[in-house]
Amino acid sequence: MPLALLALTISAFAIGTTEFVIVGLVPTIAQQLGVSVPSAGLLVSIYALGVAIGAPVLTALTGRVPRKALLIGLMVLFTLGNLLAWQSPNYSTLVMARLLTGLAHGVFFSIGSTIATSLVSKEKAASAIALMFGGLTVALVTGVPLGTFIGQHFGWRETFLAVSLIGVIAIIASAVLVPNNIKNKPAARISDQVKVLMNPRLLLIYAITALGYGGVFTTFTFLAPMMQEQAGFSASMVSWILLAYGVSVAIGNIWGGKLADRHGAVKALTIIFAALAALLLIFQFTSGFGIPALITLLVMGVFAFGNVPGLQVYVVQKAEEVTPNAVDVASGLNIAAFNVGIALGSVIGGQVVSTIGLAQTPWIGAVIVAGALLLIRLSGHLDRKMKPAMV
Repeated sequence: MPLALLALTISAFAIGTTEFVIVGLVPTIAQQLGVSVPSAGLLVSIYALGVAIGAPVLTALTGRVPRKALLIGLMVLFTLGNLLAWQSPNYSTLVMARLLTGLAHGVFFSIGSTIATSLVSKEKAASAIALMFGGLTVALVTGVPLGTFIGQHFGWRETFLAVSLIGVIAIIASAVLVPNNIKNKPAARISDQVKVLMNPRLLLIYAITALGYGGVFTTFTFLAPMMQEQAGFSASMVSWILLAYGVSVAIGNIWGGKLADRHGAVKALTIIFAALAALLLIFQFTSGFGIPALITLLVMGVFAFGNVPGLQVYVVQKAEEVTPNAVDVASGLNIAAFNVGIALGSVIGGQVVSTIGLAQTPWIGAVIVAGALLLIRLSGHLDRKMKPAMV
């Protein structure tokens, strides 16, 4: 794999840490800012909203900007957003900081996916994306538990200061490792962008992404209070639980990429969604018991983010077929779909927590993921019908 992928992975690690660290800090932020747990959980949705806006809109607007300069600029914006979060005096300022940071996230993963696939041969595309998104999973393994520990012992603001320092490292890595001669794809015309938004096959994949990825966040957003209040673990144990969960996610991300390379995106996603829906249902019954809850959570981690490489490579491949002049835009919209799913999942989870309680979030998530399973089967069926016509 090219060395430039390492810079993308380091940046993804920084971004992943700030995106997911909120999950471990929900109880701490709620207590220190005097807001409710669902309100603290809403910070996940706000960030996702920034990504959903930034990915398609800013990706289209920055189509002519040199790729290396854009990557560095995005990481500067990301770092400034985290510094603002560090200095946030209240909940409203923290919301603004999360929204700003989310804007940088959206464009980064949009162009990062297409850069990653352009650096390797076609048969290694999913693995290259998995390596870049591996930065997210490494963040779950190390960044999120460490950020949670910092937040619990020194205050949540210091967590964002630490993430800002990681952002500086990512800026340096991009400046040193990313080549200057990465070619810009021609900027998509407005008509091509409209084609992406109007293409039923791409819209179907976006729906699969939103449901399949977002369903997990109905439960994942409130994992820290759930493991404390339902499973009976102490607050200090949550950092270790997140560490173990991150290891499972890292394994699942690499495995998911290899599965998609070997069997194709549709088959890989079918396997992952079916297992994930079943595990969320199992978690519904084990979440109130310490060790069974932990075991279920660790197994679920293997599948929870294993769908990311398959989903992203699937939309890139489909966009190359149906909208070849707007692949970056299509990729950006899929990043938006990931985060629409996160926003909806965390909002739905917050409503569940407010109305019927923490314990009911897993089965709701299972129903959402089951919807993604039905849609990926439909998409695979449509692919098979199209093959004879294409020949």
